[in-house]
Amino acid sequence: MSQTERYYKIDRLLKDRIGFAFRSPTAVCGVYCGSEVYMAYKDIITIEPGKRGGKPCIRGLRITVYDVLEYLASGMSQEEILRDFPDLTADDIKACLEYAADRERRLTSSA
Repeated sequence: MSQTERYYKIDRLLKDRIGFAFRSPTAVCGVYCGSEVYMAYKDIITIEPGKRGGKPCIRGLRITVYDVLEYLASGMSQEEILRDFPDLTADDIKACLEYAADRERRLTSSA
């Protein structure tokens, strides 16, 4: 399966699971800005060595990317997550997905 096919598969799964999806492989990775892709999640996802064991967190909160991904994987909808965690926004959830997609892309391209 090519990288583009993988992105579109992720796109379809996201639309089925949480009700929205990215529109292109570039959108899965970030926003196209001229000759490079800008990773929008980098403004939201933070890593602090003393917080949650250095795991990537959302805006310095104690909620990790992995927490949000596990909630989505367990079947929680975006609306349920936002209701249970009022400090989060829809952009935070999207940033978690962008982070995961970028991490997957980097892992598979280095193999």
